[in-house]
Amino acid sequence: MNKKQSPLLYVGLGVVLIVVVGLLIFLANQPQNDETSTQQTTQTSTQSSEPTGIDGKKTSQTSLDKLKLPQLTDTVGKDEAEVEIQTSAGNIKIKLFPKLAPLAVENFLTLAKEDYYKNNEFFRVIKNFMIQTGDPSNQGTGSKSVVNDNQPFATEISNQLYNIRGALSLANTGQANSSSSQFFIVQNAEDMSSQLSNFLRPSKIEDAYKKGGYPSLDGSYTVFGQVISGMDVVDKIASAEVETNSSGESSSPVKPEKITGIKVIKDWKF
Repeated sequence: MNKKQSPLLYVGLGVVLIVVVGLLIFLANQPQNDETSTQQTTQTSTQSSEPTGIDGKKTSQTSLDKLKLPQLTDTVGKDEAEVEIQTSAGNIKIKLFPKLAPLAVENFLTLAKEDYYKNNEFFRVIKNFMIQTGDPSNQGTGSKSVVNDNQPFATEISNQLYNIRGALSLANTGQANSSSSQFFIVQNAEDMSSQLSNFLRPSKIEDAYKKGGYPSLDGSYTVFGQVISGMDVVDKIASAEVETNSSGESSSPVKPEKITGIKVIKDWKF
């Protein structure tokens, strides 16, 4: 005779399912810093025999070297916005690129004005890689979009923007339309010029990678800003004592720093 399963069993299975789904979302929503990421980037860039930029389009070194590279200057241009991320560790000034990453910048500025980021912790920090925040749950499982009909939006890739040291980029799940509120600042200060993939990049960007950054992220994450002052604060946050999280990664700060507010210094109308 078949016995009916206890309702408690169904509840238990439901809890397990929720935990597993949450963990999968957390793992998917992270920029990767291992060798696999570099290999995947290299494989993508070498599928075509024609030289391409990080946007996958055919180009030439000469054409790339003629591009304006706004990350390489601390001056805030007429077509750029500026914010100050105020944190418990100090302040970080960043200029934003609304012309090159309009969805990312609009979403970020709108949420900043709504105090969405206030009290968000830097819940994931990896020294010599990056610091990540932008989720009020501080677990890496939450995010918000106020653009694209309030849905996650596409990764915006530009041959003018790269994950050099100090780059402000959006986290995503690896899917085409999965960017939203979570962001990270690239902190690595080691020479990465030997780890450039086969994507063509402007010569000045290749030189910038000698001062740090993470080139294996190029082409996979939206770069939408650049730190213009306060990299010492970024370094301080990245140097925090960490413990191993549920995914086995040593990236959870024991005493996490948090965003206390974001001041919009120079706004942008969309």
